[in-house]
Amino acid sequence: MIDKGKKLKVCILGSKGYPYVYGGYETLVKELSERLVKKDVEVRVYCHRSLFKEKPKEVNGVRLIYTPAIETKSLTQLSHSFISMVHACLSDVDVIFVVNSGNGPFGIISRLFRKPTAINVDGLEWLRPKWKGLGAKYFLWASRMATKWYDQIINDSDAMRDIYLEMFQTPSKVIAYGANISLSADPEKIRKWGLERESYFLIVGRLVPDNNADLIIEGFLASKSKRKLVVVGDVPFQDAYASRLKNMKDERLLFTGYVTDPEELKSLYHHCYAYFHGHEYGGTNPAMLKALGYGCAILALDTRFNQEMLQNGKHGWYFAKTAASVTDTIHRAETSPDVLSRFRSTAREGLTSRYQWDTVAEQYLEVFRELGKRIKKV
Repeated sequence: MIDKGKKLKVCILGSKGYPYVYGGYETLVKELSERLVKKDVEVRVYCHRSLFKEKPKEVNGVRLIYTPAIETKSLTQLSHSFISMVHACLSDVDVIFVVNSGNGPFGIISRLFRKPTAINVDGLEWLRPKWKGLGAKYFLWASRMATKWYDQIINDSDAMRDIYLEMFQTPSKVIAYGANISLSADPEKIRKWGLERESYFLIVGRLVPDNNADLIIEGFLASKSKRKLVVVGDVPFQDAYASRLKNMKDERLLFTGYVTDPEELKSLYHHCYAYFHGHEYGGTNPAMLKALGYGCAILALDTRFNQEMLQNGKHGWYFAKTAASVTDTIHRAETSPDVLSRFRSTAREGLTSRYQWDTVAEQYLEVFRELGKRIKKV
């Protein structure tokens, strides 16, 4: 039990680390850690040792611990989380916060050490096309194990909470992902790609099958649009799916690869005609929240998660999972400029308080304080 007046000690593991921000979990860790420190919480973040050339012990008040991993495609993350969990359980930390449902089985370690834990389980990893066979079975099993061994399950959308209730009969606390609002961006930043304001549609995300960039590209190429389709993102390894997309030849297609300059990325969002969101299996998606916060007209795949985020059509249109539907949506968008202008003007209203980082941090702090009061029982 935490002594009254004692500073709460929280560690975070399961991400690449801090301040490594290119990714959803990493952004959560950054935004959450910095706000918790300001609320007088001692925060420790476990970092992938191999990803950091310089290894300061502390950045912005966040204590950093660099742990090793078995550096293979399938074992890097899991081995890093395992080692980090053991280290955390042997420390004087009060609460352990884990991200990624793949780390579900490691909750048994913290249970043995009587360390209070919470886990953000994110999306439906077992359905993602990249995890086939044993990979899919592992993530389904790991997600089930998370519900058995962790004290608090956290989901980032109401739809995902319902799925965990249906599949695992386990309630969870919903804490949405956050975003920052921006009212303007430098238009000069997009000129490096030869782009002008509203001269292009935009996709942002990893080039993996469940983000459906292939479907959107196919539908776009079948349209008569004279705009470009700008695809931001890649994968950090050789991949047949990503290579096939990048090898498509059409003067209207532009692949930028990763855009690591946040001002360039913000400008790409701000000045697009419309943002295409094809993500299929996540909960609250960071790229979608950026699109809302940056004032985009949004065209999204029709899923229960995207319906929730766009408030059932208030902040965008939906397309079905067919290339023909994408083509029809492009035609509808290009012949309805007034509607898209309205979407842009009201997009930021979609970032209700639940999607504000300050609100998100306060909700997590409430969970951590409550966990810190518990005495763990085996």
